[in-house]
Amino acid sequence: MKSSLIISFIFMVCCWRQIIADTPANCTYEDIRGLWLFEESTPINDRTEKCDNGRREYTKKIYVRLDFPNTAVDKFGNVGTWTLIYNQGFEVIINYRKYFAFSAYERKSNSKVISYCHKTIPGWSHDLLGNNWACYIGHKVNDWNSSPLQKIGSEQFPIKEHIEQPLYLKNIDLSHALSQKHVDHINSKQKSWKATVYPEMQSKTVEHLIKMAGGEKSRIMSRPKPIRATEQQRHEARGLPESFDWRNVDGINYVSPVRNQGNCGSCYAFASMAMLEARIRIATNNTAKPVFSPQEVVDCSEYSQGCDGGFGYLIAGKYAQDFGVVEESCYPYKAYTGKCKLDYNTTAKCQQRTYTIKYNYLGGYFGACNEEAMRIELVKNGPIAVGFEVYKDFMTYRRGIYSHDSDYETEQKVGVEFNPFVLTNHAVLIVGYGRDEKSGENYWIVKNSWGEQWGIDGGYFLIRRGTNECGIESIAMAATPIPN
Repeated sequence: MKSSLIISFIFMVCCWRQIIADTPANCTYEDIRGLWLFEESTPINDRTEKCDNGRREYTKKIYVRLDFPNTAVDKFGNVGTWTLIYNQGFEVIINYRKYFAFSAYERKSNSKVISYCHKTIPGWSHDLLGNNWACYIGHKVNDWNSSPLQKIGSEQFPIKEHIEQPLYLKNIDLSHALSQKHVDHINSKQKSWKATVYPEMQSKTVEHLIKMAGGEKSRIMSRPKPIRATEQQRHEARGLPESFDWRNVDGINYVSPVRNQGNCGSCYAFASMAMLEARIRIATNNTAKPVFSPQEVVDCSEYSQGCDGGFGYLIAGKYAQDFGVVEESCYPYKAYTGKCKLDYNTTAKCQQRTYTIKYNYLGGYFGACNEEAMRIELVKNGPIAVGFEVYKDFMTYRRGIYSHDSDYETEQKVGVEFNPFVLTNHAVLIVGYGRDEKSGENYWIVKNSWGEQWGIDGGYFLIRRGTNECGIESIAMAATPIPN
C-alpha cells in the first residue's frame, strides 16, 4: 500500500483501496517512545498490497528505538527519524525505508474503546523511492532480543481503556447557537470580530454542522502545545515582512478559488488539495493552475474516513507522494462517500497524476510547531495546511479577527454534558498574516471550504495569531508538489 517520506510529512492520496475503519486509538507521545520490534513480510513490487489482519508470513525482524524528540536508531546504529501522527499511529524513516501503521485498538461497545498503544495493526513499509512494498506489525519490547509475546498484556505495557465522548447530544440547542440572540450576545461581549446569522447554517442538521467542522473521525483527543522557537527560527523570522498574503504578491494571486465542501466532512481533503494547488501556482509563476479532486481522496484514501473526516498529514503527504492526486475535472466532487473508481476517466490528462517530493510537520515532527516556523514556511514556500478546533461561535463569523469566547461557551454548557464542536478538528489553509493597525492585534489570513458566501473576501477569515487560538499554531504541515 503506502507509507510516507522523510520526517517531513503532509498528505496522501490513495485510490485503489477500501476505506479503512474508524481508528479511535488514543495514544500519546510517551506511549510510543521506546524500543520497538518490527516484523516485516517479504517485499514485493506491488503498492496495492493489502496489509489487513489476514494471515501472512513475516520473514524479517527490525529493532528500532524511538528516542526524544524524533530520533530513531536501529540495532546496527543506523540513525533515522520518527513522528507521532496525531494520536492515531506513527511513522519511522530509517535505513532508507519508511514504516507507517496505526496503533492497535479494540472497540468493546459503541462508546468503550481499548487502545493497545504498545502494538500496531498491520501497516505498510517501502523504500524511499516508493519500491519494495511490504507489510509489517510493530510491538514495543523490553530489550533488543525480546519476543513480542512477552510484553502483550504485561504490566510494563498496560492497555488504555477510554470512553469515547459523543460528538453531540440531543439536548444541545443549536437553534439558539445560530440565532440572532446568540449573534447579538457575541457582538456585545467583544469588539475584535463580528458575528452574523447565516440562514443556510440554520437549515442544516447537527450532523451536517459536525461534518462541516471536520467530521466525526477528525477529532484529536490531546493536542500538542506550540514549542518555543529556536534562536535560528527567531533570527529568520525577524527578517520576514510584517505582513504577507499569497493572494497579492506584487499584484499576483497564487491561491486557487474558494470551494464548498457541503455536508461532507472532507475539509482535510480540501485543505490538502488547496495547498498543493497554490504551491504549484507559485512554482510555475501561475502558468499551471490545477484544481485537484477532493472526491478521489474521499472515495479512495485508506488513511481517511471519507465524509466522516481525516487528517491532512495522511493525505497531502503520504497519499500524494505514493499515489499522486488527479484533477477535479477527472473525478468531480459529490459531497458524499462513494465507491473508489479506478476507471474514472481514460483520457491522457486524467491518467496523469501529481505527486509530492517531500512533506512534513512544521518543526520536523508532530508537536514541534510554533508561529515562527509557520511564518517562515509560509513566506518561503507557500500556503500551509493547519487544523484547529471549531466552536459554535465560529459558525457565525462574519468579519474581524476571530478569537473564541470561552466565557460564553462555559455559560452555555450549564446543564449540557458535551459541546459538539470542542474536539472536532477542522482543516483549513493559511495563506498569509498581518497586524491590525488600530488594535495592534496580529492575525492569520485563512482560506476556509464553506463557500464564498461565508466569512470575508469570499470565503476567508482572520484569526488571532501568536496565542495558539483554538490550537491553530499547534499542528501545521507542508508539502512540495512536483509540477507536471
